[in-house]
Amino acid sequence: MNDILSPESYTYLLNLIIEYAPRIILGFIFLIVGNSAIKKVINILEKFLSSKNIDKSLVPFFRSLLSMTLQVALIISVLSMIGVEMTSFLAILGAAGLAVGLALKDTLQNFAAGVMILFFKPFKVGDFIEYEGTQGTVKEIQIFNSILTTIDNKRVIIPNGILQTSIVTNFSSENTRRIIWTFSIAYGDDFEKAKTILFKWIKNDKRILKDKEPLVVISELADSSVNIMVRVWVKSEDFLEVKFDYNEKVYSEFPKNGLSIPFPQLDVNINK
Repeated sequence: MNDILSPESYTYLLNLIIEYAPRIILGFIFLIVGNSAIKKVINILEKFLSSKNIDKSLVPFFRSLLSMTLQVALIISVLSMIGVEMTSFLAILGAAGLAVGLALKDTLQNFAAGVMILFFKPFKVGDFIEYEGTQGTVKEIQIFNSILTTIDNKRVIIPNGILQTSIVTNFSSENTRRIIWTFSIAYGDDFEKAKTILFKWIKNDKRILKDKEPLVVISELADSSVNIMVRVWVKSEDFLEVKFDYNEKVYSEFPKNGLSIPFPQLDVNINK
């Protein structure tokens, strides 16, 4: 190195190492300790928010936001400790931030959308929603994305900006839902008998709300069947259970009562 550097350069480099090495080591230690402290602060905040009567949707959002803020503050503190001139650094950071902001406008849009979702609450943590054919329970609303868990336990991550500007169906927003069935019987079968059986089931089913009148009518005279439309109201949490139960009951009980369940068929007549 002596052959490459002049004595003055060597002395200058040595002085730099002597001056900045302790700062860099101290900054590195501070960075490790700071990260550990941030994790503890985040855990304390999460436990505090979870223990209070606070919307569950806000917990992961505030956790992510506070974590990001503290990480930025930690990095600035470490740079200042090392000896970086903060006035110039912040000016450069501001200019870089503008450029990054333009480059990451979609990310910023997702952040703004996350705030809007938390404020206006089109859905919240625990709701069952559908977006473009994907159905799932909302597990987290983070600062950039929302996380769903599907019925078959798949994890779906959707950017908040897309959810904010798209049509989202929330199946959990209302306390009650209406079930609509279409059951078919054959031409010549006794509709009144089918109607009586259905009303009897509805009357004896505690899951079906009695303050809203059920409906059992012939909705269509189809090519191969007489279609019966049934409408009832249930609590949202009972929707699927009741819907599937009546499908099974009709399939098993109608034939026992002389009511056939037809299927499409074609009669071919040959004239000789």
